[in-house]
Amino acid sequence: MGKLVHTWTDKGQDKSETSYLISSLPEETTCAAELLQTIRGHWGIENRLHWVRDVTFDEDRSQVRTRSAPQVMAALRNCVIGILHVSRVQNIAAALRTLAGQCRRALAFVTSRNPTRYPIMQ
Repeated sequence: MGKLVHTWTDKGQDKSETSYLISSLPEETTCAAELLQTIRGHWGIENRLHWVRDVTFDEDRSQVRTRSAPQVMAALRNCVIGILHVSRVQNIAAALRTLAGQCRRALAFVTSRNPTRYPIMQ
């Protein structure tokens, strides 16, 4: 068990958040630095995997809730994210804005044989 106090500054105002932890790591052999590294590793994965879906696609506010539609939409989002990652796009939000309303360009990008060479951000 442990307690983690996270502090930061937001718009010039100091803020703090306290989290209480339960871990299966052996207490006798795990130091605070190792526990902190494990926590940061977990949140690093969480941020990398879910940031685009949560922020760029605003998935949490989706009103698609019936039958298999939520799974289909999640699969489509994952497909788009995967294609953009394979294409080495650095900023997914900017790429989506670039392709928005340009159906032919988006389709050409998705169906190209070598998406890493397709000039999406030009």
